[in-house]
Amino acid sequence: MDALYTTLLSVFLAEMGDRTQILAAALALRFQKNHAIIAGLACATLLNCAMSALGGSFIDSWISAQPVKFFAGLAYIFAGAGMLFWRRNVDPLRNWKTSAFSTAFLGLFILQFGDKSQFIIAAQSARTPLWGMTLAGGFVGIMAATVPAVIMRDKLAQIVPLKPIRWLSGAIFLIWGAVLATQAFGIS
Repeated sequence: MDALYTTLLSVFLAEMGDRTQILAAALALRFQKNHAIIAGLACATLLNCAMSALGGSFIDSWISAQPVKFFAGLAYIFAGAGMLFWRRNVDPLRNWKTSAFSTAFLGLFILQFGDKSQFIIAAQSARTPLWGMTLAGGFVGIMAATVPAVIMRDKLAQIVPLKPIRWLSGAIFLIWGAVLATQAFGIS
């Protein structure tokens, strides 16, 4: 259960104020079809989480515990740095002439691919033989962070203090990542 809860909480915090939330809210505003956007989000998220969890489980079978711990530390360090220091603008996909579901599925799949949540899920999956739990935790974490953005659209940022949450989460991820990375070398 630790794999489930740790991944869920980590991914939920990583997605707060992230590009996935922003794009999902923009698509909900554009199409006015929450069910289609949420369905596209769910399919894209499930596919990305499955790839991450399976990839992490393969890493676990190939390398020993110390490099896996170092990989996890790096995943959290890069997630924290991304939350604190770097942010790309989100393309709202206005030029895409596809349906609400197709735009949400393809756009969110591409946006999530290689994102910090994927690395967190892979790192967590590499640390446990229960890769299905990390998949479930990542999926629920992303959905829990993003579905309110679809439903509330632009009001989410007015209700939830996204910037302070990003800063605090980013700092926590940097610290946790540094602890994991130094433990991998037997420093702490």
